[in-house]
Amino acid sequence: MQAAGEEAETVTKFRRIGIFLTSLLVIALAIFMMVVPKTGYQYVTAILSFMLIFYGIRRVVYYFTLARRMVGGRLILYLGLIVLDLGIFTATLSFIPLPYVMLYLLAGYAFAGAVDLMRASEAKRYQNPVWKFILGKGVANILIAIFCLVLIFVNSTTAAVYVFAAGLIYSSIIRIVSAMRKTAVVYIQ
Repeated sequence: MQAAGEEAETVTKFRRIGIFLTSLLVIALAIFMMVVPKTGYQYVTAILSFMLIFYGIRRVVYYFTLARRMVGGRLILYLGLIVLDLGIFTATLSFIPLPYVMLYLLAGYAFAGAVDLMRASEAKRYQNPVWKFILGKGVANILIAIFCLVLIFVNSTTAAVYVFAAGLIYSSIIRIVSAMRKTAVVYIQ
């Protein structure tokens, strides 16, 4: 019979392996999109709509399973419903004009970058050594968002595919690094 700590470590190892394999699959998909940029644009819109729908469903399920009784729980529900609606709307459009796709990417990367910058500030305040990694991730997301803003005016589908694929590769590498990092365990006596 395993001790509770050994069992928890096994689950963590399986989760890390799952994150690693998923990230490798996403990197392979991004490389495929870069190789075939003309059809890659349809993949970008399909992946964007899938990601929005999946995120919206996760938020709604989270609300009904846990956040219903939390302070600010309704905000989670509203966010989930809005993102789910946006994802379904995106999926129903057969060809989304390029500026709208770039605006989706711009908003996503800018929001993720702002959240990472706030998390880095909080981590630094609590003297967490990971704050530099989080800060670098936030700055990279903001730079990708600025690049998306520039590409709105260029109006090139190939460039949009390359930016999206590079963002997928970047986020997959960050997920792999985060999954393989040793986690600190806090013991309360």
